[in-house]
Amino acid sequence: MKKLSISVVPGDGIGKEVMPETLRVLDTLANIHGGISFDYRQYPWSCQYYLKHGVMMPEDGLSRLAESDAVFLGAVGDPSIVPDHVSLWGLLIKIRREFEQVINIRPAKQMKGIVSPLANPKDFDLVVVRENSEGEYSEVGGRIHSGDDEVAIQNAVFTKKGTRRAMEYAFELANRRGRHVTSATKSNGIVHSMPFWDEVFKEVSAKYPEISTNSVHIDALSAFMVTKPQTLDVIVASNLFGDILTDIGAAIMGSIGIAPAANINLNGKYPSMFEPVHGSAPDIYGRGIANPIGQIWTGKMMIDHFGETELGNLLLTTIEEVLNDGIKTPDIGGTASTTEVTNAIIEKLVSKS
Repeated sequence: MKKLSISVVPGDGIGKEVMPETLRVLDTLANIHGGISFDYRQYPWSCQYYLKHGVMMPEDGLSRLAESDAVFLGAVGDPSIVPDHVSLWGLLIKIRREFEQVINIRPAKQMKGIVSPLANPKDFDLVVVRENSEGEYSEVGGRIHSGDDEVAIQNAVFTKKGTRRAMEYAFELANRRGRHVTSATKSNGIVHSMPFWDEVFKEVSAKYPEISTNSVHIDALSAFMVTKPQTLDVIVASNLFGDILTDIGAAIMGSIGIAPAANINLNGKYPSMFEPVHGSAPDIYGRGIANPIGQIWTGKMMIDHFGETELGNLLLTTIEEVLNDGIKTPDIGGTASTTEVTNAIIEKLVSKS
């Protein structure tokens, strides 16, 4: 039996509601499969933890997480008690950076049972591969002077190594999907980093002659995601562009509450981390109406990461069947509670076993 050690960090707000529901689903899958099991190590690191200890995680937090096969994160943040830049950089971004999780993956597809805001979504099914370690979100820069003379400088840093590995990951992913990669660029307006990005994309493309490609400026590509998302397969993008595109992807699906994400470590030194796109939504915490689909779909991505794609596909199909049955939380037009949605997924999984 494959025993997988999972570091579980429910975090803040609805993360504390949807995480235990998702663990019930994962345990059901493990029981059905019989060949895997999950060993959960739960950590209460959150904004509440910060109020008690002055840090988002203890000094040895990363070393504890490093002992696991994956990090499963809920949601981080409660700006009413801890500023976002403190909570995010003290936990989420700290893990991403120090665990060298250089690739971020976020799928978007027309889900059965959910009405897309698009008039004719045409069964879109795409994945954004986002460079996750540098680009526009580098920490290089600073501020000087004050008053009207104040200057803020934010430097975008693009290395060939970082750019190439994101693109190679996208091409390898496209080989298993629709065999098309779209590069998000803006070389007509950003005169140094984006022509560099285009050059590396051309170099990498030459190694994958079986994959069709195109490069689209980010403004046009954002429009394409709304007007013709069905034409897109794998999109590779810089840190900022990928961040923007994936929020559009969540929006055209019908709710950010269902969108999953993975932060991937490629060198094997540290575990990868899996987290839903949605925030902690402290305004609805405790009401039992949080949508668990984002966290459960994220669990599917984690299962895929461990090579159990058949089991992952079973889970996603089951999620869609439950949604199509009308068992949905209020954010996507239903009346079901968090637990009721989870129970329906578990019951359907069991019925298939």
